[in-house]
Parts: sequence; structure tokens; C-alpha cells
Amino acid sequence: MNNAQILAKSFIDLGVKRIFGFSGATILPVFHAIEEYGIDIVVGANEQSCAFAAGGFSRASEEVGIAVVTSGPAITNTLTAVADANADSIPLLVFAGQVAQTKMGTDEFQTINVESIFADAAKKVILVTEHQNVEEIVKDAYFLAKSGKPGPVVIDFPFDIQKNEGEYKAIDPDRFRYKYDEERHLGENQCKQFFDMLQKAKRPLLYIGGGLNSEEGSQMIRAFNRRYKVPSIWSLMGKGILNEKGDWALGMLGMFGVPAANMAIQDTDLFVAFGIRWDDRVSQKVGETGLDADIAYFDINPEKVQEVRFSRNPKFSFIGKAETALQDLLNYAETHDIQLNIGEWQKHCSDLKSRHTLNYNRKTSAIQQSEVMEHLSTMLTDRIKVTTGVGNHQMFAAQYLITPSPKSFLTSGGYGTMGFALPTAIGAQLANPNHDIIAIDGDGSLLMNLGELFTVGKYELPVKVLLLNNHGDCMVRNLQDILYDGNHVGTKKITSVSFANVAGEMGFKFFRRVDKREDLKQSLEEFIAAEGPAFLEIPTDVDEVLYPRIPAGLGYKDMILGPYMEKN
Repeated sequence: MNNAQILAKSFIDLGVKRIFGFSGATILPVFHAIEEYGIDIVVGANEQSCAFAAGGFSRASEEVGIAVVTSGPAITNTLTAVADANADSIPLLVFAGQVAQTKMGTDEFQTINVESIFADAAKKVILVTEHQNVEEIVKDAYFLAKSGKPGPVVIDFPFDIQKNEGEYKAIDPDRFRYKYDEERHLGENQCKQFFDMLQKAKRPLLYIGGGLNSEEGSQMIRAFNRRYKVPSIWSLMGKGILNEKGDWALGMLGMFGVPAANMAIQDTDLFVAFGIRWDDRVSQKVGETGLDADIAYFDINPEKVQEVRFSRNPKFSFIGKAETALQDLLNYAETHDIQLNIGEWQKHCSDLKSRHTLNYNRKTSAIQQSEVMEHLSTMLTDRIKVTTGVGNHQMFAAQYLITPSPKSFLTSGGYGTMGFALPTAIGAQLANPNHDIIAIDGDGSLLMNLGELFTVGKYELPVKVLLLNNHGDCMVRNLQDILYDGNHVGTKKITSVSFANVAGEMGFKFFRRVDKREDLKQSLEEFIAAEGPAFLEIPTDVDEVLYPRIPAGLGYKDMILGPYMEKN
């Protein structure tokens, strides 16, 4: 077998049935080997979208998405998607064609030093040489991407190496799975120490991050809160992990977090964080200024735990899988009949949630994005997954949508990448063919990867695109109103173009534009019920401002509720 065939056969051994890719001269041996072994190739409109789709496949499942592209501009096109996956700890494999080894480092057509470019954007970069076994590289990379703090692995595969004969050994993938299977547990004394802290606390608060965003993680934290009902908040990446309808579930924390979450964190005396990266937009004030709270921290990333130990001095920390720690804590609680007495705090937080609800301008004639999200939230089921672009629509979705299950709210958290929603929805749909996928986007974000409308139409994928078109990059526009006296440089996008009609030309069976509020709810219902590709465009208020908000550099006590929530 040649090494391209060995790569494809290794995919088969790993259970890979589909890859996302874009062909080119230096990757053709791999493409033809993949086709030879019956693996489906989903071809996107560009390489960035292929890598985003592969990331969406990972985000919406327990598997690792794979992108395969050619050399030069093709692999550099994937850089943004790789950095995005790295920021959100998403496992991803990207295979790139490369010129022959003898031509690397020259002015050969379409060559670039992949390792130097991706070194800080990927978990690992591998250059395949004639001295390496391709099967071992592929199978090891698959489990490396999933292990510890998950992330993207980039494999640079020279053209001559692809064609060279190699040795296929049929190595059992479990050999590599077990290599990275590091199971750490809480000891008896650690469990006692944690529950001593929890029982002494009068106002404990759980903070749930993306590190728990799995079926197992969700089951564990839901079981913990069925037992204790500790008031809980979550990060943007933590949506759907908890039962968001519970009285103790207060909402998303952060710069654009909901009022109850941002208020509760000001009162807590024990902040218990699971699987978070302490992003500056959500928790820069915890343990630094203004909050008198002990901290307990659970995370699998030893570097991050050490950083937090140094900067915030938590009284309790654990390096390992948060879901494993939760199972240990639940077992200890059951064995030792651990009880909590936090009734007064539970009532206070429940009152915060009921008194300080989200609200928006309900009297204006223009349709509000928050209004659309409020309607859509009532229509979501556990058979629907949502992706978002980046902008105001992303935060409105995070605030208003009640996400019923883990891996159901897929968004670009750490890197904030516009153009994310549509290609990610493609990957999510192919990972979950029995689910409906709704890509919520803004006009600015959609335009970044508009070509994926063609991909959706070409493959007749049942992806639903909800476009909230406010004719501007309005998250930035909001900042310009504050910082530049309303001088909207570079953020005006007024156009009469109907994106819905463009979708119709791209093969969408359902495409509609809604201009009147009286048609909004019914159109949303018909959009949800539509079969095949569906596109609903809703022109929204360009002057709608995203609230609540915390100005950059300030703390939770400085939260601005805006004119429509002040009296709640």
C-alpha cells in the first residue's frame, strides 16, 4: 500500500465514515485513496468552511471531525478554523498536502512552512517524513486531539511521502486510546475537604463551563443539582449542560450575561467552577477585586489550574475530568449522607431570576432580534441543535434560548469568529442526521461564508438558516455609538438585496423574508416545520442595543441593564 492508502485505511479502523475537504494537486493521492475505501467526502465552498464543518462535526458529537485540504493557500485558509477550535478546546484533525520534501523551503508553487504558521494555533503540528509510520501518526493524532484539553492537530503530508510505499500493520486503535486514557479520581480526603467547604458556605454558586459539555458531563452535573439545587450559572460554552428551566439555573454569566447570573456572583461566598478557562469576558473579577468568595476549581488542563492557583488562590482545586470528579463527589455524598442548608440563598436566587427577567423595546415598530429569540425559544426541542455566528445575534441567542441538552448550542466562544454558523451547521447536521440544525446568523457574519449556502443546497442538507438582518455590524456599531459619538465607520451595510432570494437560487426549498411583525410567529413555525434546506430572513432594528452589558474593564456591579429592564 502507498501511504495515502494507509491513511485512508487508518480512517476506516478509527470508524471514520466522512471527511470534509477541498481537493488540489498535492493532496490528490489522499483524496483518491479516501474515495477508494468508501469514505464520504463533503466538499465545501472553501477550505476554511471545510475545517469549520469538521469542527462542527466534533462539537455536535463525541467523534473527531476531519478536514483534508491541499497545500499553500488551502492549508492557510484553515488557520482561522484551527485557531477557533483551539480556543474552545474542540478536537479536530486537519490533513494538508505539501510539496515534495526536496521542494520544501524553496519558492515552489503553493508551498508554505505549515509548522511555523500553526505552532501557536494548534495543539500539535506534525510533518510526516519517510522515517515515520503513517498509520501510527494518524491513529495517535486522533486520540491526541480528544485527550486531556482537547484541540486541533495539523498533519503536513508531503506529496512524495503520500505516494511512497509504506507498511500497514493493522494496529488496534485501543493501543492509542489507552495511551491517553488518564483517569484521575478524587480521594476520600479530597471529597471530605470539598463538602466541608460546601456545607460551611451560606451562598455557594456553581459555574459550569464547556469542559462539561458532553453527555456524561451533563448527566453528572444534573444529578448533582437534582440532589442539592445549588444556584448555578454558566459560560457561553456551557449552555445546555444544565437543566436551564430549574429554579436554581440562573443563566449565562458575563459581559453580556443575564441579570440574575451577574447579580448572584456579587453575593456568593463560594464560587465552584467546573471546566472553565477564566475568560476575561466572564470572570476577570472573580478572586481579583470586589468579590469576597472562596474558590473551588475543577479542570483537566494542568497549566490552567496552575495559573488559577497562582492568580486566584483557590482553596480547593482538582486536575482531571470534571465529570469524573462529580461522580466521585456524588458517591461520597450518597455514602456519607451529605446535606446542605442553603434554603435562604436558594430563595434569594430564585427571586433574582423571577424579578430580573430579560426584556426589550416592545413598543417599537421594528422587529427586535431579542423578540425573535424569545419566540424561537418556545419552539426548541431536544431534537434541535443551534449554531450561531458572531455578533449581537449570538448574545441574544445565548441570553434568550432555553437550550435543552448538551452539545446543542454551538458557537465560537473563545475566538469569536464571524462566518462560523453556516459551515458549523453543516458538520453538526452530518454528525446528527436525525436532528434539525438551525444556523442563527447576522448579515455581516453570514457574508463571511455565504458560499456554504451552495454547499447546503448542493447536498440538500436539512439545515435551517435564520438570518437576523439588521444591515450592519451592530455589535461594533453599538461600541461606536458609545466611543465615537455614533460615527459608524465601516459598519454600514444598507442594501436592498434579498438574502432569501439568494438562498432560493442556491437550492433552498423553503426561503422567505418576513417584514411584518404579524407574520413573524407563523413564519417561524413554518420555518421549523419545513423539510430540507430552509432559509428565513428577518430584517431587524439597526438601532437595537444589546443589554445587559458590562463596560470593558469594569465589574459585575457596573452592569447596565438598559432602558427596558431597569424596573423589573
